Amino acid sequence: MHHLRHLRRLTIVVLVLVVIVFLLTFLPGAINPIPPSKEKLEADQRWINTSPSWLDRQACRWLSICGLLHLKPDPPEGLDCHYDEDHDLKRILDENYGREDTFVANYTGELRGIPEYVLDHAPLVHLYSGEYFWPSDIADHIQHVVPDPEEGKPLNKPDKLTLANLYELSSESGFLHLQSKDNVESRPRWLHSWGNIPTSYADESDEWDEWDEWNGGEDPSGEDTTWFEVDRDHPLQRISDPAKRPAGLPKDRLTTKRLRPARFRNRRVPRSPATHYYKPDESGYSRAPATLVLVDKGSGVVDAFWFFFYAYNLGQTVLGTRYGNHVGDWEHAMIRFEAGIPRAVFFSEHEGGQAYAWQAVEKRGNATETQRPVIYSAVGSHAMYAMPGNHPYVLPFGILKDVTDRGPLWDPSRNFRGYWYDYTATGDAEGLEPVKENPGAPTSWFHYRGRWGDGLYGLDDQRQWRLFGQYHYVAGPKGPKFKNLAREKMCQTWRCRILHSIAEGRKGSWYI
Repeated sequence: MHHLRHLRRLTIVVLVLVVIVFLLTFLPGAINPIPPSKEKLEADQRWINTSPSWLDRQACRWLSICGLLHLKPDPPEGLDCHYDEDHDLKRILDENYGREDTFVANYTGELRGIPEYVLDHAPLVHLYSGEYFWPSDIADHIQHVVPDPEEGKPLNKPDKLTLANLYELSSESGFLHLQSKDNVESRPRWLHSWGNIPTSYADESDEWDEWDEWNGGEDPSGEDTTWFEVDRDHPLQRISDPAKRPAGLPKDRLTTKRLRPARFRNRRVPRSPATHYYKPDESGYSRAPATLVLVDKGSGVVDAFWFFFYAYNLGQTVLGTRYGNHVGDWEHAMIRFEAGIPRAVFFSEHEGGQAYAWQAVEKRGNATETQRPVIYSAVGSHAMYAMPGNHPYVLPFGILKDVTDRGPLWDPSRNFRGYWYDYTATGDAEGLEPVKENPGAPTSWFHYRGRWGDGLYGLDDQRQWRLFGQYHYVAGPKGPKFKNLAREKMCQTWRCRILHSIAEGRKGSWYI
């Protein structure tokens, strides 16, 4: 009887483990609307075969437990990584303050400027208060990586990588990664970008007014056209009285000229570093430029893509085990304008994202003139959300989640590289031109086809593991050109639902 009781308990434990393995491994794949291709399945088998251990390969194939013996702590600050705080901050300031972008591009044609409404409604980003990996400058990033071509492919490598020659790497060599020169687990300083935490401006009188979230009801801007699904092949269609003007907007909304507020003046006050984190005031300039890509969709519709780059993505933890680390991290928000009127905002989140009607998102600004949407950047992953708090994704029951809060406020409109992009251009390295406000901005980097970080580490690498379908290290991302800038809908994929209240977004979705 005693043995039967133990056998029963053991059976229950085994059944529970089987259910957990099923939920964490097979359920996400079963409900994935885009099943893996044959090529992806074959690539996965090749990855499994990189393990030198037969037992590890079998456990990986049948139990989805790969590299179990590689498991170890992965704290944000790294293992055996010590900082001399005063020395490090002095070095960061000496290296970065006053540095100018020396890359030059020559354009003989007349360049287009940035529409005033784009900067008036530029987003503000709340970085996480306990972040370890802050905004980075792509010009700095490429000084710490080396090209790593696909096996067997040629590589015509320039003497020195710059934003003005990066495309040359991928023009002949096929698939490519930019591999870190350092072991990322030693947490080299350039991954953290401590010196790029937003800094305060001299003009402290220009304060922001808090805006409460829109609580639903009728859309005050009026949804009288098909702005939510438009490009040059699918022009704007009017779906109500063509004489009707969006409610609540002045007649001269599109022609009114006014002085740019003081917050847009390029004046910066260097500050003395007081602590390792030296938190800024809520009016933030960062020395790491954002990237603004403007896309004309025709019919008076312009998509303003704001791209944000980080040298490192620190994944989140599940039961003390970290998943999803990678070198290089591109995130973005897109604001769609119709005739200068903001209609909706897209927030990128990992491989997906969420779109909100303009009235739904939190804003700051002058209630009669300027409204700027507020974005919340998740700790480590930098995924973008419309509200602070916890945001579960991929795994059920909130096991894996992003966390956002009202940390340092980053104003990307104070420092950015701006471009217009014509997605109908036929040439492989054509269609992008700088805005007239920064005519010398380089363009080659935009057309680089490879990834901005390390490739997927194999199971022969002691840093790598995969449990229940989730990797410790994944491959770095591709750049802005490959984020579906030609999209008709607000989202990157065909699955796109525009939410009309923050309350809808708070419900979340455990699968993206």
